[in-house]
Amino acid sequence: MARSRGPNKYQRAAQSPQRDVTRLAYGGARKEFVGGREWFVRDIPAHRAEKAYRCPECGTDVPVGQAHVVAWPADHLFGDEVAVRDRRHIHAHCWRGR
Repeated sequence: MARSRGPNKYQRAAQSPQRDVTRLAYGGARKEFVGGREWFVRDIPAHRAEKAYRCPECGTDVPVGQAHVVAWPADHLFGDEVAVRDRRHIHAHCWRGR
């Protein structure tokens, strides 16, 4: 007697909920509402932190190898391209304290 098979991978994919792909459009960034504005925020893990930056919140350095956050305004007056150029590298604890 033949054994019945379950759904194949295409049937399972059709049954599963659609994935949210909006983060792919912004380089993996998520949207957050902070300080009365909407921001795109991307976490930078320690192994990807290859340059030193100055944190605009506290004024101290974000050293090489320290995990931090990159943020840029979602509603920049001059558009998305300029907003990405104006992004800021901020300590994770400084961003959470905003």
